[in-house]
Amino acid sequence: MKALTWQGKRDVRVEEVPDPILQEPTDAIVRVTSTAICGSDLHLYEVMAPFLEKGDVLGHEAMGIVEEVGEDVPQLRPGDRVVVPFNIACGSCFMCQQHLYAQCETTQVREHRKGAALFGYTSLYGAVPGGQAEFVRVPMAHFGPIPVPAWGPDERWLYLSDILPTAWQAVRFADVRPGSTVAVLGLGPVGQLATRVALETGAGRVVGVDPVPSRVETAQMHGVEGIDSTGLDDLTEALLDTFDGRGPDAVIDAVGLEATGAPGAKAAQTVVGLLPDVLARPLTQRLGVDRLDALHTAVKAVRRGGTVSVVGVYAGQLDPMPMMEMFDRGVQLRMGQAHVRRWVDEILPLLTGPDDPLGVEDLATHRLPLAEAPLGYEIFQGKRDGCLKVVLQP
Repeated sequence: MKALTWQGKRDVRVEEVPDPILQEPTDAIVRVTSTAICGSDLHLYEVMAPFLEKGDVLGHEAMGIVEEVGEDVPQLRPGDRVVVPFNIACGSCFMCQQHLYAQCETTQVREHRKGAALFGYTSLYGAVPGGQAEFVRVPMAHFGPIPVPAWGPDERWLYLSDILPTAWQAVRFADVRPGSTVAVLGLGPVGQLATRVALETGAGRVVGVDPVPSRVETAQMHGVEGIDSTGLDDLTEALLDTFDGRGPDAVIDAVGLEATGAPGAKAAQTVVGLLPDVLARPLTQRLGVDRLDALHTAVKAVRRGGTVSVVGVYAGQLDPMPMMEMFDRGVQLRMGQAHVRRWVDEILPLLTGPDDPLGVEDLATHRLPLAEAPLGYEIFQGKRDGCLKVVLQP
């Protein structure tokens, strides 16, 4: 089959790789009909490169048609249409019983002290072949895959794999209530969906912040107040002023480790990325730093006693945080990988009706065949041509 493989820093290629086969009785084989490039996939272009091997199949947002199932997957049969969650969970261990599926103890990558295994996301998370391919083997298929109706375009359902539950969790973790005020930092795909989920679930006022004008404009089209952060001397002060000098009830950080405006941390990440993997891996795991401008802004701009919900991916170990200010202002901080299956039942009613209240069918700006996936990465990483979301069709 054809699949997108990692070959080096900023070097991904579509190549022929062996077809996946059933390996465990809880496996399924899914023929991929749509797969998307996630913002966190772009970290593999740069910071996470030391934990990849040439030929690794990328991608963790996929859906398709079931081709084969193992003997212990009674709820699926060939021909079913399913979405594949990006994290791999058993559904029955201690963590899964707490609905903390991203921490599944059955698939935890204990060698690296990480949580549940992920599709297509480095040796840190199990080196499981990803879904930017014609077919994907789905472990724990007795629990993970989400059956979806046969009607509607793939994009009605595709984002259940990651970014929609991620945005939903970000809003839930932010303790957004009817009438709440919310600021969302970063208006990539997850940030866009988070603003829409916040409004849909009753927030009184939502402000989205991004340095890319087209992304601000997209958010405004969905009833969000927009701030173009380009050229602002002090974004924290701007947000405080926007919310009557007090700050919003909640701030969602949808940016993560590669935020703009942190040249020192960016330089450190670049230097580590130039080292041989045998040196870069321990440095990244033990001495890694993130670009923290967005997170620091979130902490300083949220109102006293408010909540910061972190959904952008971070990977540093030595990140300095303004602990005195966080403690003095009584800031609550919640974060983590999305527990996809935890939120699906809450989200599905918004997808199964005749309307599209979250605008999922219009989120993708670029649709490409799998063969053009390398171009999709380039466009998305460079924020070229108004790129917000790339969907690939194998």
